[in-house]
Amino acid sequence: MKFHPTAFEGVLTVEPEPRHDDRGFLARTYCEHAFDAHGLNTRWAQQNHTSTRQKGSVRGMHWQAEPLPEIKLVRCLVGRVLDVIVDVRPSSPTFGKWHAEELSAENMRALYIPAGFAHGFQCLEEHCELFYLMSEFYKPEGARGLRCDDPQIGIAWPLPVINLSPRDAELPGLDELS
Repeated sequence: MKFHPTAFEGVLTVEPEPRHDDRGFLARTYCEHAFDAHGLNTRWAQQNHTSTRQKGSVRGMHWQAEPLPEIKLVRCLVGRVLDVIVDVRPSSPTFGKWHAEELSAENMRALYIPAGFAHGFQCLEEHCELFYLMSEFYKPEGARGLRCDDPQIGIAWPLPVINLSPRDAELPGLDELS
């Protein structure tokens, strides 16, 4: 596996190195020793799998607050998405800034998202499936969210944003976070 830093502290893309033969391929997508050697989380309490049908659909921007903030490792298994994070750590020099990576079944990359980042994605194709490893169990009382179309953040979604859940459509903007 190759670990590539981004402009955001602690955020990495993780690129497997598949071994191909006439049957297909084998790729290691997680290795406790490799993650530990890079100072990354190695304890995963929960796994989530999402399916989103329509191109342009956006899910997010979500995170889990203290006292049990989540670290996520997100991979696209089917289709292609623009995976986006927003730094919501008030004391961070990149607070309110966003970063995006294209994740796809073809490129096999994952995004390692530390605690303190809102996360969401937009489907760039019909029918996309994502697989998440989560460092903490979901706690509804810790669930937080941020508007995906907040002009203060200015995420450049490549397609018109459609299919927001009612909850996501009512999320606050960055200036309303407490």
